Amino acid sequence: MNTALTGLGPVVRAELAKLARRPAAWVLLGTAVALNQVFAYVIPYFAYRGDASSDFANEGSTKEQLLAGMMPGQLVANTVGAFAVFVGALALVLGALVTGTEHTGGTLKTLLTQRPGRVAVAVGQALAVVVSVGIGVVVLALTGALSAVVVALVEGQSLGWPALADLASGLGSGWAILAMWGAVGAALGSLLRAVAMPIGLGVVWILAIENLVTAVSRSTLTSLSGLRDVLPGVNSGSLLGSILPSSGGEGAPGVNTLVDGSRGLVTVLAYLAVAVVAAAFVTSRRDVA
Repeated sequence: MNTALTGLGPVVRAELAKLARRPAAWVLLGTAVALNQVFAYVIPYFAYRGDASSDFANEGSTKEQLLAGMMPGQLVANTVGAFAVFVGALALVLGALVTGTEHTGGTLKTLLTQRPGRVAVAVGQALAVVVSVGIGVVVLALTGALSAVVVALVEGQSLGWPALADLASGLGSGWAILAMWGAVGAALGSLLRAVAMPIGLGVVWILAIENLVTAVSRSTLTSLSGLRDVLPGVNSGSLLGSILPSSGGEGAPGVNTLVDGSRGLVTVLAYLAVAVVAAAFVTSRRDVA
């Protein structure tokens, strides 16, 4: 196994360097930041300054609740609240781009003629995705903290920050979720040797199929609850639901308490490991000539 992973470090560094020069990666990061800012701060602030009762996104929240939800103390919830669905989908797209473009561009054959072995290449690409989404989590947290401070200063509120342990737990859980979705996207890119199809299938799964299975299992086909409880999106949402405080109203999309938070974490990490192993296995066995 050590021989198979020879050259892993250089592969990871090379993949990170390629991502830093890839416009699509910056577009995905910018999209995640924009979504976070709009839904966590911009819409709630305009609702707070206007007629909160008429705002569709904050129905049932008072002005005091809207203001409190934008304070620095809510940084974890505002940063990772959308990771189970929307930002998770962006991470999947990133993973599919990293591996899929090597096939569509015909560069994988050239890459494999260099010193690193096939397993090292596949694992290195997955690790580069994991590191990249971790950097993305930090960027989202920093931009969210800046917005929270601005709102607090403008509205004359105190700057109360979450405890360090809560911050580490929340952001770490969010990183695990995005790492899983990114690794799944990378595995799909390797399995299907494409970019468009993995992205299409992955996004449809995250945004539609899991929601459909969850809704059906709660109503007409309760026998599907066992299947529902092992789905990656359900476990991601349950992990977030275990660390985010209840707002008293409708939670963020995908956030739930269908399974225990510790089980959600274990399942998320299991999917991450399986995705990396699957990508490495396919890459090591497939004829790429």
